[in-house]
Amino acid sequence: MDRRWTDVALTAAAPATWGTTYLVTAELLPADRPLWSGALRALPAGLLLLALTRRRPAGDWWWRAAVLGALNIGAFFPLLFVAAYRLPGGTAAVLGAAQPLLVAALGVAALGERPGRRPLLAALVAPAGVALVVLRGDAGLDPLGVAAGLAGTAAMAAGLVLTRRWGRPAGVGILAATSWQLVAGGLMIVPVAAAVEGAPPAPDGPALLGYAWLGLVGTALAYTLWFRGAARLPATRVSVLGALSPLTAAALGWLVLGQSLRPLQLAGFLVAVAAMVVGQLPDRRGTADQPARSRGISGGPSPRSARAPGGSSAAAARGRTNRCAAAGPAAYDWSSSQRTSSAVQPNPDRPATCRTSRTATRVSSS
Repeated sequence: MDRRWTDVALTAAAPATWGTTYLVTAELLPADRPLWSGALRALPAGLLLLALTRRRPAGDWWWRAAVLGALNIGAFFPLLFVAAYRLPGGTAAVLGAAQPLLVAALGVAALGERPGRRPLLAALVAPAGVALVVLRGDAGLDPLGVAAGLAGTAAMAAGLVLTRRWGRPAGVGILAATSWQLVAGGLMIVPVAAAVEGAPPAPDGPALLGYAWLGLVGTALAYTLWFRGAARLPATRVSVLGALSPLTAAALGWLVLGQSLRPLQLAGFLVAVAAMVVGQLPDRRGTADQPARSRGISGGPSPRSARAPGGSSAAAARGRTNRCAAAGPAAYDWSSSQRTSSAVQPNPDRPATCRTSRTATRVSSS
């Protein structure tokens, strides 16, 4: 399998796993304790990963981890539950499915990533497919619920974009970086849950099984895969995959709970899945998903940069070709069909030299 499709498949596993949350919560967890469910889902998983990796943040990463944990976990979970409780008929899921549009706008501003036509089309069509699947005739527009849904969607979108912009510190793995966010976000939810819902619930056997699934698989594993994808794939393409969460929930409702799926809902399934697949296809033009300015991500590779066999170096200039030679990796975007490369310097130990000026020139591989 092509490497990019492996990245897509692993990233898609995260929202598909999150889609099991609705079934597990309804069948196994205590009723009317959504905030404690969020805290018990995030904090134990984060502490487990922290114990396994034994890496703590350093320097700027103390506040960065707190910001990312607040956006992706601490703020998102409570807002999501408020929206879900106040908006019937799947309206909250539709608001969440609109996240790719926010990510596309934030990606241009914060990352310089211009989404290609296909990801942008998918960002428009996927929410429509989700709406056909989850909306019912009694769908309401409670103002507070809509505000919470939009705020939660915006928080998750900003968290995704910042995760891609900041990357990870050098030498820090994805498990450690994920643990920081889960611990920070879980600690933020605990006081809110205690103030709103009182003491934490005493779990019975089924609840322990549900918390274990949501903590280990739905949080520790799923968020690790999600943040991995955020570092490797363009932000808009990653966010489009989020539509798998409500689709998985609807499919499990049909398979496990015996809920009906009308022809219109099945059509919505096909529309949403087709949009997600199209959104991952490389654009024919070479400008899609490429940063407007060359920039590496702290602690990780440059967006979609890769090494090409032979060790040639990629170099391009606006309006003309920069005819300088250097030994080094060639950078390219997997969604790009247009690549430019320079010749290889006969002596790789010598600095890159421009043929026109004969002066040493540094060529970046990012």
